[in-house]
Amino acid sequence: MSEKQVTVIIPNYNGLQFMGICLDALERQTCRNFEVLVVDNGSTDGSVEWLKQQGIPSIFLKENTGFSGAVNAGIRAAKTPYVLLLNNDTEAAPDFVGGLLAEISRSKRIFAVSSKMVQMYHRELMDDAGDMYSLMGWAYQRGVGRSSRGYNRPMEVFSACAGAAIYRRSVFDEIGLFDEMHFAYLEDIDVCWRAKIRGYHVRYCPKAVVYHVGSGTSGSKYNPFKVRLAARNNVYLNYKNMPLAQLLVNLPGIVAGAAVKYAFFRKIGFGQEFLAGIREGISTAGKCRKVPYSSGRISNYLAIQWELIAGTFLYVFEFSARQLAKMCK
Repeated sequence: MSEKQVTVIIPNYNGLQFMGICLDALERQTCRNFEVLVVDNGSTDGSVEWLKQQGIPSIFLKENTGFSGAVNAGIRAAKTPYVLLLNNDTEAAPDFVGGLLAEISRSKRIFAVSSKMVQMYHRELMDDAGDMYSLMGWAYQRGVGRSSRGYNRPMEVFSACAGAAIYRRSVFDEIGLFDEMHFAYLEDIDVCWRAKIRGYHVRYCPKAVVYHVGSGTSGSKYNPFKVRLAARNNVYLNYKNMPLAQLLVNLPGIVAGAAVKYAFFRKIGFGQEFLAGIREGISTAGKCRKVPYSSGRISNYLAIQWELIAGTFLYVFEFSARQLAKMCK
């Protein structure tokens, strides 16, 4: 019997209500070249007892270490060449694992592959077709809210959404694991950015379809916890991965982007949380492990800068398209 190629790592925090659907979908995969590992993040909803009763291979952490801490525990325990991170609030289509494995196997320079994430309860709409980053310092989900009948072309993306993506495990030895200072949010953008600095690629695979509830653990699209952490981690993201010259060039756009975000969050009642996150990010950024600058990687930095430019134009296009669609309803 051949050894498995993929470890599917499922981080779980009080997600017992989702686990059955998630694991049943993995049982229906056409590709069987994987094993499952659940990392429970100190759940108190009966998840621990259920996982033990079902005999599902699991790691039980004593406390909630955040998304980063949980998946890092899984990656360290994995022995397979690839690790596939999968949120518990998902239902994978039968060709999901096989599609991701086939795409990442195309080249040793591919670090990660993002799947086609479709909204669980509105399957006519996209949830994520790979994550992008812009000159405004905004990370965003490509295709979110648009027709799921589109986004059927494989392509390069800035980052794989770690809610449903496969990674080449050996590259983590080179760039480090997910940054546990992030706890949750934007840690997937960060790890892919670090890989791109080293010259690796990130791809989007439309053949790997997964249905996603979204905010299954945090409970809502916006809440004080999420707004504060995302604002803080956004500071970390730029500080860690941009050399000083690139940071200075992009700083006006990043500041303008932060001002627009503050206006938005203030309007919906989370302005103070956003500012608190920015302040925390600035005051603690020095504790982050900044990516060392190397003049030998100038071409990689230029390629990343071009991706930021392209990501800005794509954001404007998709935002305009969504607004137009709303007006036409």
